[in-house]
Parts: sequence; structure tokens; C-alpha cells
Amino acid sequence: MTQLGQHADLAQFLSQQYLCESLTVAEVNILLHYLTVLHFDNGDVISDVGDVGDELYFVVKGEIALVIPDGQTEYEIVRSGEGEMLGMMSFFDKRARSVRMVTRANDTQVLRLSRAMYKRMRVEHAYIAINLVEQAVMSLDRLFRSVSSDYAQFSHYLYGGGAKYPEGS
Repeated sequence: MTQLGQHADLAQFLSQQYLCESLTVAEVNILLHYLTVLHFDNGDVISDVGDVGDELYFVVKGEIALVIPDGQTEYEIVRSGEGEMLGMMSFFDKRARSVRMVTRANDTQVLRLSRAMYKRMRVEHAYIAINLVEQAVMSLDRLFRSVSSDYAQFSHYLYGGGAKYPEGS
């Protein structure tokens, strides 16, 4: 596929996402100039525990799992697919990542926004940057709700319906 064809496909994809819901076609194309397209195979590590979050990611194709490595085992927290944004917490608070991002599908495609490009976007196209921050808040909300729901179900399974927490907690 030509670079022009890929750009058109990405513009079409983004225009259908919440991130770009209130952006014009021209603004979506501007946003694409700040993003880098990355391709990964199944099992590739996009970022690791301890990495400083200088990028955030938007999944175009495939799946990415957030996992906590524990020696030889990885505990999967959540999986994100097409249209999801990842890496926001570390990106905005500038602290080390607390999870590993691992691809779970071949030919996973993501859009990466570096901190430097985000800073430029904030100055040059503040309206687009505000849309991005709003998407980040919504993505964090979905992630929190998903993990909270999973924890509540797991807790119910472990401790039964009557107790919310184990004794002594």
C-alpha cells in the first residue's frame, strides 16, 4: 500500500473513532501528521514495566494486553483492541509504567504519539489536543471500570456473596 493510501485509510479509521468525533476531516488529517504508525507481531512488547511513558498509543488493528510480569508468568489485567488508547497514565503523569504492553495478535497496528509531538500539538492545534485528553480520560474510565468489575467478580467468587473483603482487611 502506498503511503498516501495508508494515510487515507488511517484518516477514515480515525474519523470513525470517538477521539475524532468532533473534528473536521482537515483536523483528522492534521492529527495524523503528529502520529507515527507502528506494526507489531504477536507477543511483541510495546512498552515495559519501569519505562517512562513518553508515548501513548491508539490501537488501529489487533489486540494489546496489559500484563504484570511475575518472574516466568504474566498476569493479564485487560485486553484492548481497535479504537482503544493505551499508555495514558504514564504519559500524562510522567512516571514509570506499572504494566507491560504486549501484542496479542499478528499484524497489530498502532498509532504512536510522542510527548514532543503532543507538546507541539498543544501549541499548534489546541482543539485537537483537548480532544485527545478527553479520549484519554474516557479510556482510563473504561479501564478502571473493567478492572473494578473483574475484581468484584473475582472477590465474590473467592469470598462468597456476603463478604466484600476478607476478614482482617
